[in-house]
Parts: sequence; structure tokens; C-alpha cells
Amino acid sequence: MSGARTLRAEIGKLAALPAAWVAVAVATPGSLGITVLNAAGVRDAVAAGEGAALGCTSAVEAAFSAVPLGTVGAVVLGVVAMSSEYTPNGAEAGGGRQVTTTLATTPSRWRVLVAKALAVSALVLVTAAVTVPSCLVVARLLVGDVPDVGAPHEVVARTVGTAVYWVLTALLALAVSVVTRSGLVPLVVLVVNSSTVSFSLLVGRLTPLARFLPDAAGIPLFARDWEPPGGVALTPLAGGLVMAVWAVGALAVAGLVLTRRDA
Repeated sequence: MSGARTLRAEIGKLAALPAAWVAVAVATPGSLGITVLNAAGVRDAVAAGEGAALGCTSAVEAAFSAVPLGTVGAVVLGVVAMSSEYTPNGAEAGGGRQVTTTLATTPSRWRVLVAKALAVSALVLVTAAVTVPSCLVVARLLVGDVPDVGAPHEVVARTVGTAVYWVLTALLALAVSVVTRSGLVPLVVLVVNSSTVSFSLLVGRLTPLARFLPDAAGIPLFARDWEPPGGVALTPLAGGLVMAVWAVGALAVAGLVLTRRDA
């Protein structure tokens, strides 16, 4: 199967997964819900003269504070793109696994991995393109006349940075799923790391080198004035490059593992 046909097939398979649409629902309606709560809190606090007590004091900050929940959706997309290949089919379909058919139609495992990476990236980019502007609009409508911090081009840069962060996170999740051939372990570990307890922030209390770990490096892409424990945050450009190196390296390892073991 040619590269273009392989890519179309992977996009079709990903779009047909119920878990993929759950991930989109977490990223988009979920982020919008968090934005509504944040923006309502900003509006009420400013009206009461207590805006200084909030962590986010503008519509822009209310919207970008919802980014971590969208990251969870990106993780889910990256994981299910590969873990679904190893899920046994129903008895009516012979009880086999999708990966057998995938590799029969496309023997080149590198081509399969690249196609999956591109399919995941495409869906995450579309999700981000809808989610982030929607969150900004909703936050602006709810917050009202409270002045925003930062120039318009800064908002655009953070919007693009959010999309990049989500894509790279999804690719890291995809790579881990290839290596583990499982959805449960990477899903639990990466979702917890993205939403609850960040391993990088914990390590940051021990060494400033933790800012070079992928999630910590990428946070400045969407969060300004963020300082990691025990060190100074990387610039958005440097952080994005570091995170991209992690993602490319992880996919390279995943590709080697995929090509050297039995399906």
C-alpha cells in the first residue's frame, strides 16, 4: 500500500474509534467547561474588587488555564491510535487483532508508524484549532471589559504553542504505546502526569535539569510567566525544540522496537 493510502487508512481507523471521539470531547467541551468556570470566577472577583487574589485575571488567562485538560485528550488520541491495533476483535470478526491486517496490507512498519503519527497530529491540530479560539471567545464574552494582558500577537503565539504542545504530547503517547503494546499503562501514567501530578515538577525540586524533560520544557509554549521548581523556564522556542527532540527520539525508538519484534 502506498504512503498516501496508508495515511488515509490510518486517519479512517482513528476517526472510527469511539475512544478518539471521547478524547476530542475531553479536549473541546471539557476545556470549554473549565474556561467557563475560570472566566466566571474572574468576572465575579473583578466585580467584587478581589481580582488580585486570582491566579488568572483576564479572559486570555482564563482560556489558557484550560489547556491541561486538552492535553489529556491529546494523550488519549496518541494512546488509542496504537493500542487499538492490539485489542482483540469480536468473535464474529474472527477474534484476531487489527495489527495483523495492518501489517499484511502495509508490510513496512516504519510507514505504518509515520502514517499513525501524521493521522494523530492531524486530528490533534484540528481539535486545537477549534478548541483554543472557542475558549478565547467564550472567556471574552463572560469576562467582559476586564483588560487583557499581552498584545494580540502574543495570544496568537500562545494559541499556536498550545497546538504544538498537544501534538507533541500525543506523539510521545503514541511512541510509548508502541513500545508497551498496551493502552492501560501509558494512558494511566501520562494522564496522571498531564493533569494531576507532573513527574517533571517533582524532579524539578531535586534538580534544575528537570526543565529539559518534555512536559516541563513545553509548558512555556502556552503559559507565560511560568517558573519551574528549582530553575528558570526555557523560552517558548527553546522549550518547543526540546520537546520536539523528545518526541522525535521517542518515535525513533518506537520504530526500532516495532520493526524488530513480532506483531
